[in-house]
Amino acid sequence: MEMTAQQDVRAKQAANAPKNPTAWIIAVSCFVLIGGALFLYSRVSWQQALLYLLGAFGGFVLYQAHFGFTSAWRKFILYRQGEGIRAQMIMMAVASALFLPLLLKGSIFGHSVAGNVHEVGIAVMIGAFIFGIGMQLGDGCASGTLYHIGGGDANGVVTLIGFIAGSVIATTHFDVWMRMPHVEPISLIASFGAWGGFLLQLVLLAVVYYVVTVMEKRRHGKLLTIPLERRHGWKTIYKGPWSLLVGALLLALMNVLVLMFKGSPWGITSAFALWGAKFVQLFGADPTAWAYWQGEAKQQALANPLYYDTTTVMDISLMFGALLAAAFAGRYAKPVQWKRPTRMTIGALIGGLMMGYGARLAFGCNIGAYFSGIASFSVHGWIWFVFAFLGSLIGVKLRPYCAYKN
Repeated sequence: MEMTAQQDVRAKQAANAPKNPTAWIIAVSCFVLIGGALFLYSRVSWQQALLYLLGAFGGFVLYQAHFGFTSAWRKFILYRQGEGIRAQMIMMAVASALFLPLLLKGSIFGHSVAGNVHEVGIAVMIGAFIFGIGMQLGDGCASGTLYHIGGGDANGVVTLIGFIAGSVIATTHFDVWMRMPHVEPISLIASFGAWGGFLLQLVLLAVVYYVVTVMEKRRHGKLLTIPLERRHGWKTIYKGPWSLLVGALLLALMNVLVLMFKGSPWGITSAFALWGAKFVQLFGADPTAWAYWQGEAKQQALANPLYYDTTTVMDISLMFGALLAAAFAGRYAKPVQWKRPTRMTIGALIGGLMMGYGARLAFGCNIGAYFSGIASFSVHGWIWFVFAFLGSLIGVKLRPYCAYKN
């Protein structure tokens, strides 16, 4: 009788245990991605549908390779582990080589092609610096925030809310920052020619790679690599994990495809400003009067439905691509932990606010300014890297106050 009672209790516990939703998540993710692509094909264009799928591909790669910008910088700052930064330099070098012929030609498939080359000034430096602090407090950069959400990190939702709010705040007085001292956009290939600019780019990337390598060897006596668990065999192709090098190469390929079909490189944060502007319009605000939204293209973006905005559809698909990757990897075999320390929630919100504000001042984030900017041979991208890294030095020191474990 006693054994029967114990068995009944165990049976009830098993019946009430959280079910593994992996199959449903995979099905829903595929439905959203395929259905979304078909919708965009019918309502906008085949290019928009393709870019939507490319965004999902990016999210899938980011998750399976755990390709983080924030964590890579933090590991180097704290422990002199430079594998992540070296992977970023390889990604930049490959992307630069792929971007170069397209930028020189200036057009493809009947439309113009241009890189992310922006002015350099006080606003960019301060914006990147603020972003660098914020990415450590928010525990993720722009791409990291989105793929963390898809990967079941509840903290990412809080960071995204702050990101959107910070973007809106920056756009309300964008003109003040644009009047700060600055110089006109500088392109390495425009200044030094195609080969000169390309070689200078490779030299700069090699210098960063070398410095990181030397500092890591000085601390540890060798280069450290994160061992990968190859427990899935050939299924690693879709279940992961992938190496950082594989992630770097695939992200470089993705970005050049975005450049080809969109006409400009990959970006993320301009959509957050648009989402915020659409939201405040619901409460009677008029973003069309703000300096940031002046110009025909931006006015049209405010007037159009969100699915016409390429960055928006790529951001959304990135989250679902990461969701699909996380489901394949078994992330949702365990329930998502929604409860977070209050300090962590506050830190994520402040970090998001700082990143949203900083990204608008600096003409982009770790993707639009850093990755796409450098790949476009923009001096602005290199300046962004320097000042965002300096900001991260401070952000890393502040993380323990937000209940993060470094």
